Amino acid sequence: MSMTLACLALAVYFEARGEPLAGQVAVANTIINRVDDDRHPDNVCDVVKEGPKHPSGHPRRHRCQFSFWCDGKPERITDKDAWETAEQVARHVLSNSLDISQGATFYHADHVSPQWRYTMRVTTKIGRHVFYQP
Repeated sequence: MSMTLACLALAVYFEARGEPLAGQVAVANTIINRVDDDRHPDNVCDVVKEGPKHPSGHPRRHRCQFSFWCDGKPERITDKDAWETAEQVARHVLSNSLDISQGATFYHADHVSPQWRYTMRVTTKIGRHVFYQP
């Protein structure tokens, strides 16, 4: 498995495995949209790991763009079926241009209220995630 595919599948698994399939695809679309946006890193792995770091290089807890990356919990894949779905979603998104996030470069779960949401336009809501564009 390529690093790009692995990073995208990891993000889908930890950010959206409990979401409907469309929600998982939209999360992956959002990551790809960030790769294509000059304000973010230009590869999937760097986008997934984006955020402030300690001088040691470790991410600052709870300050990452994708919360699973710096929540302090180990990234252990415990649900084999969900992991297989995440891999399939990642493969699909990497090989198709259809973007069901409608150009989103940000999203959040509907039970949180980040301040940045006021400066953005909602593109869609799928499952428990709301997707945005600046």
